[in-house]
Amino acid sequence: MNLPLALTTSITLTLLLVTIAFWLPQLNVYTEKYSPYECGFDPMGSARLPFSMKFFLVAITFLLFDLEIALLLPLPWASQTNNLKLMLTVALVLITILAAGLAYEWLQKGLEWVE
Repeated sequence: MNLPLALTTSITLTLLLVTIAFWLPQLNVYTEKYSPYECGFDPMGSARLPFSMKFFLVAITFLLFDLEIALLLPLPWASQTNNLKLMLTVALVLITILAAGLAYEWLQKGLEWVE
C-alpha cells in the first residue's frame, strides 16, 4: 500500500467519523437535562461549585515530573551502550531539568497549600 493512498484513506475515514459524531446525536436541550440530580429531591444548593486552581496546578506538576521520570527509567538499559559519555550527559541533562523544575515550583510557592 503506498503512502498517498494510506493518507487519503485515513483522512477520509477521520472526516467521515467526525461528521457522523457531530451530526448523529440529537441535541435535546431543556432545563431538566442541565439540572443536578440528587436522588429525586430538589437540590439544596448550586451544583456548580468554584474549583480551586491549586488542584489543577498540582495535577500539571505531577504530569510534568512523571514524564521526566519516565524518560529516566530506560537509563539502566542505556548504560550498556558503547557511548557511555553521551548516555551520562543525557541523564545529567534530564536530572538538571527535573531539579530546575522543582526549584522553580518551590520558588513560585507552587508546592504550598496555604494561601
